[in-house]
Amino acid sequence: MTHPIQQFFAKPDAVDIEGLRTYLDGLAIPARLEAVRQLGKKPQARLFEAVQGFKPITLEDFVPKSVPDMTEVIHDGRNTLLAFNYFQKRFARPVGKTDELWGYNEQTMKWAVGPGYFITRVSGPGEVVVDYYQEPPGKVESWPAIKPNGRLLSRFVYYKMQDFMRGVSDGVTIGRAARHGKNMDAWFVLCRDRAS
Repeated sequence: MTHPIQQFFAKPDAVDIEGLRTYLDGLAIPARLEAVRQLGKKPQARLFEAVQGFKPITLEDFVPKSVPDMTEVIHDGRNTLLAFNYFQKRFARPVGKTDELWGYNEQTMKWAVGPGYFITRVSGPGEVVVDYYQEPPGKVESWPAIKPNGRLLSRFVYYKMQDFMRGVSDGVTIGRAARHGKNMDAWFVLCRDRAS
């Protein structure tokens, strides 16, 4: 049975991003997450291009202003890799900082490839970058130990990586991965687990 989210991708030459935004904004968070998890590689690639400049985002889309500093905000994700498609990016605002967030990746292979720590910043007008070039200098107490992204198997997953993020709807963002400054054929969609 086709999920209702597929209707917004029915036209081969366009994505109904206004309709998609309205649809997602009208769903409770669990239903919103279930909807975006239906998007495979082709829809995610199309969506990333379609939403350029559509819904400008800031760091507050990842950690709302109402959330205290160093409080975890979870974004559940689905990527377009061949395996291990479901994961979480966990973000927190450092004490006294408004120009960056700290975070890591929670996923089933964390024991092998590491937590993949990152720093998140605004990358340009209305877009945000999740940057693995430098690990944050601190973390939320409950998070795993910070390990270098160039260490052991982490090197093949997070080293010299950046994820460029664009807005889709309230709490939903789409990202494309780049390594060494070159775009990869790898996308992922995130859904924040709390209201703004």
